[in-house]
Amino acid sequence: MPAGKPKFDLAIIGAGINGAGIARDAALRGLRVIIIDKDDMCSGCSAISSRLIHGGLRYLEYGEIPLVYESLHERRCLRLTAEHLVKPLRICIPIFDEARRGPWLIRLGMLAYDLLSIGKKVPRHEMLNATETSKAEPGLRSEGLRAAARYYDAQVTFAERLVLENLLAARSAGAEIRTHCKVTAIRTSDGAVDSLVYVDSSDNSEHELPVTTIVNAAGPWVDRVLEKAPVRTDRHIGGTKGSHIIVGKFDGAPRDAFYVEAAADGRPFFIIPWHGQYLIGTTDIRYDEDLDKIRASRDEVDYLLAETNRVFPAARLSTSDIHYAYAGVRPLPHREEGPESAITRRHIIKVNRKVAKGLISIVGGKLTTYRNLAEQTVNKVARIQHRKLPPCRTRDALLPGAWGLDRAEENLRDLQLLSEQGVARLLAVYGGRAAAICALCKDEGALARSLDTEETVLAAEVVFAIREEFAQTLTDIVFRRLMIGLDADQGRPLYTAIADLAAAEFEWSPEEKSRQLDAMVDYSESLRVS
Repeated sequence: MPAGKPKFDLAIIGAGINGAGIARDAALRGLRVIIIDKDDMCSGCSAISSRLIHGGLRYLEYGEIPLVYESLHERRCLRLTAEHLVKPLRICIPIFDEARRGPWLIRLGMLAYDLLSIGKKVPRHEMLNATETSKAEPGLRSEGLRAAARYYDAQVTFAERLVLENLLAARSAGAEIRTHCKVTAIRTSDGAVDSLVYVDSSDNSEHELPVTTIVNAAGPWVDRVLEKAPVRTDRHIGGTKGSHIIVGKFDGAPRDAFYVEAAADGRPFFIIPWHGQYLIGTTDIRYDEDLDKIRASRDEVDYLLAETNRVFPAARLSTSDIHYAYAGVRPLPHREEGPESAITRRHIIKVNRKVAKGLISIVGGKLTTYRNLAEQTVNKVARIQHRKLPPCRTRDALLPGAWGLDRAEENLRDLQLLSEQGVARLLAVYGGRAAAICALCKDEGALARSLDTEETVLAAEVVFAIREEFAQTLTDIVFRRLMIGLDADQGRPLYTAIADLAAAEFEWSPEEKSRQLDAMVDYSESLRVS
């Protein structure tokens, strides 16, 4: 153990949604916590989902009723504690002649969904006949249409901000956050966790931290992290690859989100209005290749385009209509055989006793259920450490941006720097924390200006991301703080202006600013479909 350094009660490896949720819960209960990620927060699995906060309707098909129940109740919790980020979303399931799931089966699923979500804040489902469905969604294919079901789930437009707000809450409770730091070793003493070693990518310096317990929440990289320990263990992760494409509004585009059974393989996929665009996905393919270089394949892109065009015939979407695409690997349990869709989506909190006492690995997990996973994990940490911790507080504790929404909106309007679209954008990204950006504009007048002609992005946001939201690179700022990297143009018109502001704040040399710009352009290009 490193001499003279205070020992952390808990070190969390991986700053995705699970790691961030665990850090928040543990810090709020009084543990001394540090969370480490080799890249930026939410730069892996948590950013590649369909961005839904949902009960998992299709899990009913595989008898995972406890998971559906948990998901539906966690959805309600998030609607209460993160109302600025998590919004209701109506979803339509069209039922065609050739579908494997007919109206009666869908109706039974809907009834079960309603029953399991007693106390929900959204309307119950409704069934529509073919005429009613076509009237509601005239762009939907009418040939062979039998009926449709409509129900409500929820959407988190910016999963990145949900992760960030959990980290901000953890930091406020005393947790330390280290991003762009790669764990290189887990050290043990007498068979128990003793310390971990990481390298800070900003200066390639090596650091060793004494720790009591380590939670490996590295998502698809869980097995790689376990390789850093002195004792080997069985494979934990058998992830499947999921890809999404993002397109603009197309002819016949739906008003609601659509949950559709694919003709090619019978697997459900989504067509979702999202961030002024349409998000289409996902695929589900076993994946054992490089986790750091995952791209949507041409076969996956063609599959999603063909299925969308089948359901909305006027769309005639092609690769030229795709703004960008993203892909990643779900950190599901390793299974040698069986269909990908049948692999459980339940999380597993694995105590790695054979590797080292005090080492826990998280397998699986979903955006929707991260809070409950975190509560269960911290409870397990308490048992391992033989400690009696205070009760979990996250079930009804608001996330930072959920406070002061009305005051933030008033402050944004008082600035007189933003259009109506701009005010709406800042509230959607920062929630009540937008008031702090307004204060920064007043304190530093040079930052009180819009960066775009539409008056939707403030110069102060760049400095705020660096000072208050631990962004370290241009890619962090654009894609995971300001969120303009997810616009149809990926925020490209503002790259230079943002680089100038960041360079001044970080005191980058001209060479470093150029390197940062090149890295950001490379990242944005990696999301494009050729």
